[in-house]
Formats: sequence, C-alpha cells, structure tokens
Amino acid sequence: MEKKPQSARRECLPREVSSVPLALLLVAVLLLNALLYIYLNKSYSSSGRAEADPGLCPLGHFRLGAVKNCSPWLSCEAINREVRKLKCVGEGAVKKVFLSEWKENKVVLSQLTNSELKEDFLHGLKMLKALQSKHVVRLLGYCEQQFTILTEYHPLGSLRGLNETLHIPKYKGMNTWRHRLMLAIDYVSVICYLHSSPLGTLVMCDSNDLDKVLSQYLLTSDFHILVNDLDALPLVNRSAGRLVKCGHRELQGEFVAPEQRWPYGEDVPFEDDLMPPYDEKTDIWKIPDVSNFLLGHVEGSDIVRLHLFDIHAACKKKDPAERPSAQEVLDTYRKVLTLLIQEAAMPATREML
Repeated sequence: MEKKPQSARRECLPREVSSVPLALLLVAVLLLNALLYIYLNKSYSSSGRAEADPGLCPLGHFRLGAVKNCSPWLSCEAINREVRKLKCVGEGAVKKVFLSEWKENKVVLSQLTNSELKEDFLHGLKMLKALQSKHVVRLLGYCEQQFTILTEYHPLGSLRGLNETLHIPKYKGMNTWRHRLMLAIDYVSVICYLHSSPLGTLVMCDSNDLDKVLSQYLLTSDFHILVNDLDALPLVNRSAGRLVKCGHRELQGEFVAPEQRWPYGEDVPFEDDLMPPYDEKTDIWKIPDVSNFLLGHVEGSDIVRLHLFDIHAACKKKDPAERPSAQEVLDTYRKVLTLLIQEAAMPATREML
C-alpha cells in the first residue's frame, strides 16, 4: 500500500481538535443565515402596517398612536369640532398644510388654496382613499365640501430633509449604506405599488425634478418611506389605448425621461396637442437619480452603486420599452441587499475560526 507523504500527515489535525472550530463554524453559519432571514423579512414586509390596510383597520377606519380601537374616518363635523390647527407648515400650488391636533395626537390638516385646482385636490383625495396601504400616508378623515384632508403626522417631514435628519445625533446610527439602501428599496416599492395598484397602472407625474420628487414622500420615525402627495397620478391603460401626459406645459432637463421632452426640436414651438403621450416607464427613468440621493456618500455606498450599475443603466435606456419594470428593479435591489449583507457577515465568520 502506498504511504502518504509525511507533509500531508502533518497538515491533518487530530479529530478532537478540528471538531471544535468546525462546530463553531457550523453554528456561526446557521446563526448568520437565521439572522439574515429575519432581518430581510423584516426589511421587506414588516413596517408595522399591513400591505393593504394601514394600522390593521378595515377600509374607512384608522388607528392612531397608542389607541387600540379603530375609528372611522373623521367627517366634516368631527374635523370642525375636534381638530385644532397649530401652525402652517407648508404651502404648495394646490393646498396649504397645517400641523394640527386631534385628541392629543399631532395630525396634518390640508386645505385647498386655489379654487381653480379643486379637481386636482379631489383627485388626490380619491387616490388617497383608494390606495391606503403601507406605502401611502394614513388617511384620518376628509371633508369634500370644505376641501379638507386629515392625515397622519410624521415629524421627520419629507425626504428632502433626509441628509439633515441623518446628522441629528439621534439618527446618526442610521446613516449607513444598509439603511440608505433600505430606503431606496422602500422608494422603489412605492413605485412598484403604484404601477400595479388596485386602480391599475398609475404614473407619478409630480416628478419633474429631484427636489419635487423628494417633496412627495415622507420619512417615518422608524425610517420608512411613504408617498404623501397623490394629486397628479394619471392612469395608464394600454388595452384601451390610454397613455398619459404629465401636465400641459413643456418639460425640460435630463431628470425627466426623453419621451417627456418636446420631440420636434427648438425650431418648432411647443404645442400640447402635438406632444405624444407616454406610459409609466417615465418613473423608471428617474429611479437611479432618486436612489443616488438616497444612498448618499457614506462608507460602502459606492460599492452599492457598483452592484446597481447594470440595473440603473437599464433604467436609463432611451427606448421606454427596453427599461425594466418596477418589480424587476425592486427584485434586483433586494438581491443586492442580501448579497452585501452576506458579504459583510463573512469576515466575522472567518474571525470565529
């Protein structure tokens, strides 16, 4: 029988010694996989709200704060009697927004300011009622006669203030590539929800520049993203030949999708009637720019961008038909998060050996 080389025998450790690190490795791998599963499951699906039922209340009801029981949406009478304005915190083209109080809870009261835009206001209310989910700000009540909407208050405000928020000592621990990528996943999840909503394929039209996009979304205290402004949300219906146009004015700049820009050159004056309509792929074009803002410039964010390079390049295809769907983008983002968390866990596993 052929003898094994002496060097090979020296490399083999006794069974009693090798079994210890082997067992530790097995335990470490199982533990890391379990933690990863729990972490990602929580990241993807658990934000304290059901997919189609915020606060686990029936449609037309809400639950706020520490209150256990669900209340019906507040009526005109209840809003007038029980809601107290505290101060104006914002004003746009359509409505003025007031920080208010209802039964010792901070709430947001929105009121129409321009009667010429009442159709936009009522459209936003219709969308808010129909799209209640974990992706949409919680509706607490409304009064159509007085053009008033009552919604949940989120003290961190819109996404425009994200970087400022992450510099507050309380939230500095959230300023990591991981939490920022999870915010990007939340953002794409909202787009995905709108593109496959109960009402059909909806396009986020109030998105002609980055600042405008960020103002449409809220940052919750537990670091999730909610869409807040649904005034400009037209419906695409390909089977019926219905496409959309975001407004009646000429759109310019690299932020808006190529198909949203005037296609006939500078020598031909813009005419709304001649402007071709388009579909929801305009939202896909804007995803890389919004995600780039959300990822920021923290340690590890460039590695995330590298992993997202291909899907972002696909989002920027000039032909809308060649761009991925929101679901495909979302799936890629989730895979990248899973991969990067696993890679981050590997050094710790090796150290245990």
